[in-house]
Amino acid sequence: METLIIKELESTDDLLAAFPVMKQLRTHLDETTYLDLVKEAQEKDSYRMLALQDGNEIISVIGFKPMITLYYGRFVWVCDLVTDHNRRSGGYGQKLLDYVHGWAKKNGYTSVALSSGLQREDAHRFYEDKMEYDRVSYVFRKALD
Repeated sequence: METLIIKELESTDDLLAAFPVMKQLRTHLDETTYLDLVKEAQEKDSYRMLALQDGNEIISVIGFKPMITLYYGRFVWVCDLVTDHNRRSGGYGQKLLDYVHGWAKKNGYTSVALSSGLQREDAHRFYEDKMEYDRVSYVFRKALD
């Protein structure tokens, strides 16, 4: 029987507990780098991380931050969303996104945006078909040496 709760992850122990699930999305990160980046983003960029838990098991994790740009105005950017590979297609990502949508509305933000890797076609179908997101742009990146 599922007993689902959404919990904000703030303590080091909570953040470390989420690492095995986050690592499935952010495969390039080791635990130390992950923890350093999350803590810096929380401190400097209002980044928030939530976990959807079934009892003590973390099923899905989302990271987001409020932003303001001239293009979108006041909006929430979803930086990370991942569901444990053993629990995918159970509606868990939808529960976390719905929570973020509610948080955004409650806090005066007008939209939620995210980017998704070009190869993640299943995720694109999820965002467009199930979550009713619009595909509005490409994201470009240049690594600086």
